[in-house]
Amino acid sequence: MDDNLTELGEHIAAAVPGAVAGWSIAFGELTIQTDADSLRQVLRFLRDDGSCKFVCLLDIAGVDYPEREARFEVVYHLLSPTRNLRVRVKIAAGEDTQVPSVTELFASANWYEREAFDLFGILFSGHPDLRRILTDYGFAGHPLRKDFPLTGYVEMRYDDEKKRVVYEPVKLEQEFRNFDFLSPWEGTDYVPPGDEKA
Repeated sequence: MDDNLTELGEHIAAAVPGAVAGWSIAFGELTIQTDADSLRQVLRFLRDDGSCKFVCLLDIAGVDYPEREARFEVVYHLLSPTRNLRVRVKIAAGEDTQVPSVTELFASANWYEREAFDLFGILFSGHPDLRRILTDYGFAGHPLRKDFPLTGYVEMRYDDEKKRVVYEPVKLEQEFRNFDFLSPWEGTDYVPPGDEKA
């Protein structure tokens, strides 16, 4: 399997010279590194080339590395049903980097790009409708960033008593438990809940 992926990686790097910054094999999948300027060229080649045929865009994921100069990594996961292979394409993007939208290549990219914009703040140039998709319209910030505060914001919920949507400060309630950490084979020093009748 790795021989096939190595051959495919070499083929892609040779076919789009200058567009592929590097490639590697990890977890049984080919990973291709490129930049924002070459992204469309690489994805179009992966979709249209007869030896690739990665016609399904499965996901676009954002990853936040606040310590890096280019803070975000935008990861595209593609599937080739005819070859039964997956490929991962990665680009680095800063907070102000305009990542080109690939909705013209893959229709499924529309909502994936909106999700990455909403949750990470990654900007996609040329997107037909780049607006929030999972958070409320007036929501401030991007909740999957590592520097997003866990408290201090409001949450929206439907109040059944008031029969309307209400906004309240975020409350993080955690139920603390006592763990005995004893071996399950030895049993506990107390009667576990629900075993009173036994």
